[in-house]
Amino acid sequence: MSRDEDLAAEGVPEQEFNPGIAARMPRKTVAGGALIRDRDGRILFLEPTYKPTFDIPGGIVKADESPYDACRREVREEIGLDLPIGRLLVVDWIPAQGPWFDQLAFVFDGGVLDDITLTLDPTEARAHHYLTLADVASRLRPSMTRRLTLALDALTTGTTHYADFGRPR
Repeated sequence: MSRDEDLAAEGVPEQEFNPGIAARMPRKTVAGGALIRDRDGRILFLEPTYKPTFDIPGGIVKADESPYDACRREVREEIGLDLPIGRLLVVDWIPAQGPWFDQLAFVFDGGVLDDITLTLDPTEARAHHYLTLADVASRLRPSMTRRLTLALDALTTGTTHYADFGRPR
């Protein structure tokens, strides 16, 4: 079934029990990222143009877009490849910090790239690197290191992890 058919099957949305309450409900930011590796098992990291830390390909989910679809779109935009994104590895809740709302970060298996040329979007990333977590730890936030450690574990164990700020629950 298509998404439109699924929505139609749900029926008429329930009415608000207090008018305007839906608009006052809290909102979360949601992101989808891809854990992409090379043949040696090193992770593909991007050097973003808009922040000091490294990141994996992916980004923020748009309105009415799934985390999986956002991951595919962002990978296409950031590195120029339409990859078959695989299974979910990690869902991580990130608390609100500074001006940023709390977030749910989904990490999907982006597979292994074999000597493929990447076309970076220059507005998104200035460079890319294949690195181990140990090699890049000083350029990552500690919570990202924890999240990616869980993602690597999920690849080997077949277990999807839920985490709070990179700490398994």
